[in-house]
Amino acid sequence: MKVLVAGAAGFIGSHVVLCLLESGYDVFAIDNFSNAVEGPDGKAESLKRVSELTGKDIPFAKCDLRNEQEIENLFTTHKFDAVIHLAALKAVGESVDKPLEYYANNLIGSLNLLSVCKKHGVKNFIFSSSATVYGPPKELPILENASTGQGITNPYGQTKYMVEQVLMDLSKAEKDWNIVLLRYFNPVGAHPSGRIGEDPLGIPNNLMPFVAQVCIGRLPVLKIYGDKFDTPDGTGVRDYIHIMDLARGHVSALDRIKKAKQIGCEIYNLGTGKGYSVLEMVAALEKASGRKIPTEMSVPRPGDIASCYCDPSLAYEKLGWKCEFGLSEMCRDLWNWQLNNPQGFSTAAGPN
Repeated sequence: MKVLVAGAAGFIGSHVVLCLLESGYDVFAIDNFSNAVEGPDGKAESLKRVSELTGKDIPFAKCDLRNEQEIENLFTTHKFDAVIHLAALKAVGESVDKPLEYYANNLIGSLNLLSVCKKHGVKNFIFSSSATVYGPPKELPILENASTGQGITNPYGQTKYMVEQVLMDLSKAEKDWNIVLLRYFNPVGAHPSGRIGEDPLGIPNNLMPFVAQVCIGRLPVLKIYGDKFDTPDGTGVRDYIHIMDLARGHVSALDRIKKAKQIGCEIYNLGTGKGYSVLEMVAALEKASGRKIPTEMSVPRPGDIASCYCDPSLAYEKLGWKCEFGLSEMCRDLWNWQLNNPQGFSTAAGPN
């Protein structure tokens, strides 16, 4: 199968591309570099490193999904069997400040991609969704049939929920689509080689890249937002998943489409099913790095919830997928990446 991966140069995308190539899929990668480093030759540094790791060439095009003609040109020139759609603006806080940008990019881009897929008969589609669609969980662990769309506190989460609705409606109207919605929990870590990992542009929005940058000395201190939650140590609990486990989930979803031939629309949680608190995550990275991480307590941010973790057993039952890595491996590989790439992908080759 030839798979178009949209958003291929980002943290999740680059690891997904690597896993696809290692599993024998052909990949065509696109990205608009809104959250990835573009090299001087117009190629993505992350994907160059994936090429080195896999020994395989990765055809790539710079493409912005808001431009339907650019997508049309791709589909006219190349024949694709499936699409993995990871392309989105994804910073929760920024989405509150810039809602129009988020709705324009995430919704219009998705609609353009789907209409070109439909026109060219490419109806195997995997969508990168998020645990944010659940809003504040009413029960833990979260199952796939929990209610969605209620109490979502930010435009980023709303865009994921809205695209899910589009895909569900599409699969009801047109029975020949095979659609998988993968609801990610909190991806962390890096490829064990330390060659690819998370390199957010600007200040990291997610906890662990921020913690790693404090640990390496790029940022001065970690602010912990809230220590009075109803959790064992008072800090927020989340379901962190190793990026390699998350990436393999996409291969499992494609394998399912290939085997089952006709699945309609299926939804899977990708998480470990276990929650870790902020303080546990900090302690685990301190252990992996052998360094002390300075922290200071702050007040909770609007919309922050105490705990969020899933039940991933449906993915095991239907996809044969489950997590292989735990917290120590997540932090080991995150630290290995950070140590070898103190300035992310713009770091000169080799460790400092």
